[in-house]
Amino acid sequence: MREVPGFVAYYWVDAGNGVMLSTSIFDDRAGAEESVSRAADFVRDTLATLLPNPPQVTAGEVVASAHGASH
Repeated sequence: MREVPGFVAYYWVDAGNGVMLSTSIFDDRAGAEESVSRAADFVRDTLATLLPNPPQVTAGEVVASAHGASH
């Protein structure tokens, strides 16, 4: 993921009850689209047999953000 141009951050969340969520942040849509393509290949080739449900992909623009205080 870090090799994709425009990569900023990646988060993996265990939401409980077998639900997982990942969020990727990129500087631009091109980087996000490249990451979706790579992730789809990875899931298909590596994780498909381990997942009870197919992954859902959603993309959009950040409309609000908050950051912790800098020390």
